[in-house]
Amino acid sequence: MSVIDFLVSHVLAFVLCALLIGLLVGSFLNVVIYRLPKMMQRDWREQAREILQLPAEAQSVTFNLVLPNSQCPHCTHEIKPWENIPVISYLFLRGKCSSCKAPISLRYPLVELTCGLLSAYVAWHFGFTWQAGAMLLLTWGLLAMSLIDVDHQLLPDSLVLPLLWLGLIANSFGLFTSLEDALWGAIAGYLSLWSVYWLFKLVTGKEGMGYGDFKLLAMLGAWGGWQVLPLTILLSSLVGAVLGLIMLRLRNAETSTPIPFGPYLAIAGWIALLWGEHITASYLQIAGF
Repeated sequence: MSVIDFLVSHVLAFVLCALLIGLLVGSFLNVVIYRLPKMMQRDWREQAREILQLPAEAQSVTFNLVLPNSQCPHCTHEIKPWENIPVISYLFLRGKCSSCKAPISLRYPLVELTCGLLSAYVAWHFGFTWQAGAMLLLTWGLLAMSLIDVDHQLLPDSLVLPLLWLGLIANSFGLFTSLEDALWGAIAGYLSLWSVYWLFKLVTGKEGMGYGDFKLLAMLGAWGGWQVLPLTILLSSLVGAVLGLIMLRLRNAETSTPIPFGPYLAIAGWIALLWGEHITASYLQIAGF
């Protein structure tokens, strides 16, 4: 029996394999979440200096998703491979740098664990199928861009746009919906929030959201078709309103404080893609339709 046949016939083995891969990917996502915004800021500065006809800044160190090797932000101790094992290394080191004993943020193992658990669930939900492979890529991308949006109120095109195209490509084979529904889902997703943005700006003179949110909803529409958009918008609005108010109260912030909408869209879209039909059918049954 080949490995593929074994994973097809043993769901638990596939789930455990996805869990392990998800933990490893989560470790890499921590790098992406931290470095990608800094890389974008460097590019913006270089472009600004070029437009202003200023001399380019000297780049002393290569900085990308691969180099330099991960270091402790306090003592610049280079993290060894055995200190970078997802979750386990954090527990073994008791949450402290092996060199300077400075505390390591709990967020790192939480991202790894979250990525692993989400990956395991996707594997269990779809089984060993092409849908599972595609949904894993989408899940990892949504997790990375959500945390980047939380930190910087930024949804990088380098993550959103490739996933939008991947959704259209996947649905050209009918993985989640038809290509026609996926195309109109992308169009409707973008235009719906674009319209809300301009209506809000005309009424209040302020910007209520960023263009990245338009692209993110377009991406979700490209994956699930236009059918997932109403539920996605409804869930993201409800969750965003409730959690947003809670966060403002906890921070003692004003209602004018900007709150990233991307994570709520990502969570709602992920839920709609996996359980959208079941949620809609249950609601219609309860409503008596």
